[in-house]
Amino acid sequence: MTGQRLEVRGTAPAHPTGVSADPAADGTRETFAGLLADVLHADDVRPDSHFFNDLGADSLLMAHFCARVRKCPGLPSVSMRDIYRHPTLDALTTALARPSAPRTPGTVRAAAASPAPEPTGRPHHLICGTLQFLSYLGYAGLLAVVTALGYDWISAGGGILDTYLRSVAFGAVLFAVLCALPVVAKWVLIGRWKQARFRVWSLAYVRFWLVKALIRTSPLVLFAGTPLYPLYLRALGARVGPGVTFLTRGLPVCTDLLTIGAGTVVRKDSLVNCYRATDGVIETGPVTLGADAVVSEATVLDIRTSLGRGAQLGHASSLHSGQAVPDGERWHGSPAQPGGPDFRGVEPAPCGTPRRAAYGTVMLLAALLAYIPLVVGFVDVLLSRVLEGAAVLDQGRLTPAGWVFYADLLVVTSVVFFGAVLLALVLVGTVPRLTARWVVPGRTYPLYGLHHGLHRATALLTNRKSLTRLFGDSTGIVHYLRWIGYDLCRVEQTGSNFGTQVKHESPFVSRVGTGTMVADGLSLMNAQYSGSSFRLRPTAVGAHNFLGNRIAYPPGGRTGDNCLLATKVNIPLDGPLRHDVGLLGSPSFEIPRSVPRDSTFDELKEGDGLRRRLAAKNRHNAATMAGHLFTGWLFFFCVSLLYSSAASLYPQWGTAVIALANAFLLPFTLVYFVLLERVVTALHPPGPLFCSIYDPRFWLRERYWKIPSETYFRVLNGTPFKGLVWRALGVRVGARLFDDGCSLTERPMVAIGDDCTLNAGSVVQCHSQEDGTFKSDRSAIGSGCTLGVGAFVHYGVTVGDGARLDTDVFLMKGETVPPSARWVGNPARPAPDDDGGEP
Repeated sequence: MTGQRLEVRGTAPAHPTGVSADPAADGTRETFAGLLADVLHADDVRPDSHFFNDLGADSLLMAHFCARVRKCPGLPSVSMRDIYRHPTLDALTTALARPSAPRTPGTVRAAAASPAPEPTGRPHHLICGTLQFLSYLGYAGLLAVVTALGYDWISAGGGILDTYLRSVAFGAVLFAVLCALPVVAKWVLIGRWKQARFRVWSLAYVRFWLVKALIRTSPLVLFAGTPLYPLYLRALGARVGPGVTFLTRGLPVCTDLLTIGAGTVVRKDSLVNCYRATDGVIETGPVTLGADAVVSEATVLDIRTSLGRGAQLGHASSLHSGQAVPDGERWHGSPAQPGGPDFRGVEPAPCGTPRRAAYGTVMLLAALLAYIPLVVGFVDVLLSRVLEGAAVLDQGRLTPAGWVFYADLLVVTSVVFFGAVLLALVLVGTVPRLTARWVVPGRTYPLYGLHHGLHRATALLTNRKSLTRLFGDSTGIVHYLRWIGYDLCRVEQTGSNFGTQVKHESPFVSRVGTGTMVADGLSLMNAQYSGSSFRLRPTAVGAHNFLGNRIAYPPGGRTGDNCLLATKVNIPLDGPLRHDVGLLGSPSFEIPRSVPRDSTFDELKEGDGLRRRLAAKNRHNAATMAGHLFTGWLFFFCVSLLYSSAASLYPQWGTAVIALANAFLLPFTLVYFVLLERVVTALHPPGPLFCSIYDPRFWLRERYWKIPSETYFRVLNGTPFKGLVWRALGVRVGARLFDDGCSLTERPMVAIGDDCTLNAGSVVQCHSQEDGTFKSDRSAIGSGCTLGVGAFVHYGVTVGDGARLDTDVFLMKGETVPPSARWVGNPARPAPDDDGGEP
């Protein structure tokens, strides 16, 4: 699509063009003009020329201009936020010449830093890794003992009923043990969490990591959004009032520092950890949510933050350390600032303690009487079959199993794996259509009743990550989304209409207009919650839009047709209906819909050649999908062979062989997927690209994203082994990396220096797609840098040594962060000093 000429909201010049009452401003304007002309390779730049519409600049070139300005002594610092808000040299210099505004309640002051704990050296690094590895072996051994005892006891049963009852009893005991283990470990190893600071890799950190790992692997994570979740938080030490609805699966770690008042709602994809890592130091601190507060979707709450009674924090927003939302106020943005509509959007309904208790009991009984026995019974049958057909002991010597055993395992794993894919496709397209019929959009229902249970069933069945990953980035994704209930209007097929991550709360009230493309990570927020009720509302994205990464789109979003919604943008819920514009940031502001660089390959999206290019892309994507399924099945076969072999040796070697198989599983998984990724990138390693989505090089990048898995990274979060795996995957990683859960989308294109700290939920993404144009470049993180919780770093950036990107930062493409600087916000800009400045 061609760019649209529009008025960008900014500050008009106070004097006629080229005339100023301030000689210093004239000098700044002239210097800016020279630097901009040099960046754009232009002979002359008029002070009233629009950067994007008149000069043909794009965000990457303007990021280079900002970097050049910051290198010149005496010039005011310029960020991309300033460029978009003041898109001419006249407006920019006038805005920068104004005195700093008084500090508002939304402004974030840098927290006073207490002296850092003593640095930990290489011995601590090695000792910590050793203790973490031994903890993993101990957990694997514990599971082996429990599994062996349970199998022996269940196998001794007689008849189907007896076997089922034994499976129920064993499943209940196993469930209770796995849920109680984190609670016991927390109280024994930590006691009560307190505000503290300690070095990573220290012994205090080992205790912290062990408790965190056990909490995050608890089976009760699967019960997010039920009354059982707040009870579990209380058992872990959190102060949780009655009637709390906690929808995010990310369990807080330092739970004694968490206070949640009665009737409060915490929406999904929120990060409320009660800790953060900064410059190799773990900091724990309180998070307080008053009664009847609302924490909306895709938000981040840093330590030492609070919401008052009845306060609300909007979607795609964050509270930075020291921020407190007063009683009854509504804030949004990153960092949050006062303003915004009602983010609750639904009135309360009767939902008392008996109702919550009954619902929680039903959920627990369903798990204990149906789901767990089903899994236990399947494993029991599989192991019995293995013991009958596996290797036998002949005069004290093990004889390998015959080819029939391997053939049987090949057939069984193929039927189970591919049958499960087909069965899942049938289920997601049929059962939710029945459950959703009972939940009428626009009608308010109390939580924890029949309608809420049917709504949860619809959401759980239709949000299948494995299926959206399989069909995403291909022609098949639109057919899949229609199959599960989306209204996609008249589809203009591009072969990349949606990425591999799309989710919703109900597909049957999800509408995407014709010609719209979505990069990845779209979440349609089509359910509204209070502490006692919920309501479905249609969520509609306009026609001919382009949506970037990690966008939470709420019902009633005020965007229409032909909009560019940038990565991590806060979708406005009030004001005029935006169309023919772009939106960036949180809170959002208008930017150009597109620039000439983004329309370089527009001719490839039209004409007779499009059909041939789309057919070629479809063939390539089909081969990629086949490779994804095959490598997934091969991993499943290898794991089944591992445990089948262990089961065949169990009668002779006992529990030790099961423990050995458990311990071997993680190293095998790491080696398998590292080698798989190396094979995929052997001939075409990821590198800088500027091309059409119909270029075969882009198709190879899609293959790189789809075939190798990333989920296995999570088990290594917070351990020294994460850096070793990053190196094996091609990342240029320095020494003593602390990675608590960062995602690197193109591993070989990232360089990370020594002593870096990467927080949970952070992302370094070395690419961007806008309409039919794909762009990627390398990114470099200097030594001693910190990426805050939820930080998002785009492509082509350089972060200087010792720099810090704060909580929920969005660092735009091409930016250069100076050494030792601290940047905040979405989009990122230099942090204001303590004397004032715009937040």
